[in-house]
Amino acid sequence: MPNLLKHDEINIRIRYGETDQMGIVYHGNYVQYFEIGRTEWLRKMGLSYKEMENQGIMLPVISLLINYKKSARYDDLIKVKTQLKKMPSARIEFDYEITNENDEILTTGNSVLVFMDVNKNRPTRCPQYILDKLQD
Repeated sequence: MPNLLKHDEINIRIRYGETDQMGIVYHGNYVQYFEIGRTEWLRKMGLSYKEMENQGIMLPVISLLINYKKSARYDDLIKVKTQLKKMPSARIEFDYEITNENDEILTTGNSVLVFMDVNKNRPTRCPQYILDKLQD
């Protein structure tokens, strides 16, 4: 994953309930891992979904791409790398890479979210306070 803009890494231990009978992570759980990575990325930038929502901004996902390379398994410790792809406008885009303890790439992905003004129920530009935090 190129280091163009701010990025973050978190570790997640795979829980039994996230796997199928063979002990392999169910494919839909990777979306949750991306969301955890994105939420923690925002938090480390000094932002939070809760605060954005309190200020009338929502971030619905409008595009999601996942490429599965190799399976994660029960009790694996995975690393979720989350990176802002470009400075946000009305949209914010993230790239993801999930690796195992051997640094093997398990999954890559990309999501695009749109800034939504809750009161107007319409897309809006990225709030200035968010841009300010990203430029620190």
